[in-house]
Amino acid sequence: MYVSCKRKPVDMKIAATTRNVSRRHGRQAPNIGLKTAARKRPSSRQRARTEATRGKLLAAAELVFTRVGFEAARLEDIAAEAGYTRGAFYANFDSKEAIFFDLKERWVAERIAEVNALLDRQETPRQRLDALRDLYAQFAHDRRLSLLSLEFKLFAIRHPEAHARLRTRSRALLSCGGEILQRIAKSVGVKLPVSSESAATALGAFSHALLLEHLVDPKSIPPSDIRALLKILFGAIFENSSR
Repeated sequence: MYVSCKRKPVDMKIAATTRNVSRRHGRQAPNIGLKTAARKRPSSRQRARTEATRGKLLAAAELVFTRVGFEAARLEDIAAEAGYTRGAFYANFDSKEAIFFDLKERWVAERIAEVNALLDRQETPRQRLDALRDLYAQFAHDRRLSLLSLEFKLFAIRHPEAHARLRTRSRALLSCGGEILQRIAKSVGVKLPVSSESAATALGAFSHALLLEHLVDPKSIPPSDIRALLKILFGAIFENSSR
């Protein structure tokens, strides 16, 4: 494996703040923390059922978020889409923000697996760099992720009481992305010209911005130009710094 990123546990203060925000928006989340601590360790069958339930809720959330957007999505709609009640939702997630981050973390894990598989198939540093550049250009065309990321950032800006919590979890994902870039750069003998976190931020922000402009007016910037521009930025970060 070339890259990895372990998921960090959610800070209890973050979970508490999540419940406060849920109350503000009229969505009372039950305090399941104390109940969970008092329960016996679940059996393997119970864990499997829990994971299956969480998987269905995550799939449902992805559909609802994509259909109506992050802020307009309701917990009841997500639960109903998965075939569960609102109580089942709160038994697995503290809030709408929590399930969104789980979705994003799952997407990151899938991308990491793709990067590892891709790099494993390459024989030379040059081939790894070229393959990674092409893969980045492909990732940038994920319409669903770009739109949801934009909506989520707007939500954080518009809700100051949630901003700090959301920023904390966003930084955790950003740190993961920076670690990935740093390990990749080291594997191909490249020293990044900026911090790995800045590089990760720039690559993500640039691809989302270009895709957004394309969605507003496809004629303003065709997909072929998006790919070309993304490769130019990638080259500026990785290739030029090795010279």
